[in-house]
Amino acid sequence: MDLFNQQTMNERLLALEEKVQPFKERAFKHDQEASFPVENINELKDIGYTALTVPKRYGGKDISLLEFVKAQQIIGKADGSTALSIGWHMGIVQNLGEENSWPEDIYASFCKEVIENGALLNNTATEPATGSPTRGGKPETTAVFKDGKWHVTGRKTFTTMAPVLDYFVVSATITTDESVANFLIPRESPGLSIEETWDSIAMRGTGSHDLVLENVKVPEHHLVAYLTPGNKPAAGWLLHIPACYLGIAEAAKDYTVGFAKEYSPNSIEGTISDLPNVKQKIGEMELLMQRNKHFLYGVAQKWDNASYEERQDMKPELGAVKYSVVNDAVKIVDIAMRIAGARSLSSKNPLQRYYRDVRAGLHNPPMDDMTIMLLASDAIKKVETS
Repeated sequence: MDLFNQQTMNERLLALEEKVQPFKERAFKHDQEASFPVENINELKDIGYTALTVPKRYGGKDISLLEFVKAQQIIGKADGSTALSIGWHMGIVQNLGEENSWPEDIYASFCKEVIENGALLNNTATEPATGSPTRGGKPETTAVFKDGKWHVTGRKTFTTMAPVLDYFVVSATITTDESVANFLIPRESPGLSIEETWDSIAMRGTGSHDLVLENVKVPEHHLVAYLTPGNKPAAGWLLHIPACYLGIAEAAKDYTVGFAKEYSPNSIEGTISDLPNVKQKIGEMELLMQRNKHFLYGVAQKWDNASYEERQDMKPELGAVKYSVVNDAVKIVDIAMRIAGARSLSSKNPLQRYYRDVRAGLHNPPMDDMTIMLLASDAIKKVETS
């Protein structure tokens, strides 16, 4: 099955939904072992999923943001760790195609590798001392130019998908002038290693280990972009994050509704799905799902239809989507567990995994407090100028 052979968004999404069904069965094992789902990623490569966000000018499908978030929700429903992992690659490739922020020859070469070999990349920006890069901390990872090459040294945390990445986009401070830049570094570079530090209780299958760089020599032209720490432009591609967690919430809702329709304790006639208090909770979950689907899809479609200038004004909206979807996804899973009762805490029950995984979204960018402050500033500004 090749998604490239499907001509419409709906055809591709239906094909994807069929393909990811085995991910559900593997999710328990990878969660228990904290192992990375290599087979899931390879299967997504095999069907051409990882190339869907490559621009058409380089042989990709150049899918819309709306299709991207719907696809990520489908994968998230099957396995949250797989969705969050592949979402970074997919979103970065889409964003680079829209922003044209890299040298054209470097981006074109990388896209060719994605199409032909399924090459994967991710940004590596977080460090122990700086915390979330969205807060503007300057990287302690350093880059020194000598003998015609950049020499990069440092450590990055939360390197999601580390076991299978082919390229790392590393932010580093250039020692000569204290400017900050991104460097594209191939996995096979001498001095680059992965330290398996990922011990989180949530999203255990993301392989978000530490990236260690010890005087890694990088070609001069692999300095792909200069950065201004903390000055993040509007980024529609980051909606892959709430899409993933909405998928997890949907999985929890569907599992619990199925359980309610089958569970019939001898204290009642029929199943617990007939009880008014259970119906109330199911209705609450469905309301939250519908509301957040409309919010996520609506803003994604607005991004697709907006000009570059209009997109720059969408930063508060994009943050609001992430805030709303992730926090409501947490509520949905909590409600689901109230319906299922104590059995939801069994290590064999998927609800306890959804409970842990969905909370990881609270720590993905943008942070809740920054979103609220941004929304407040935007509201004040609109009133001042009206």
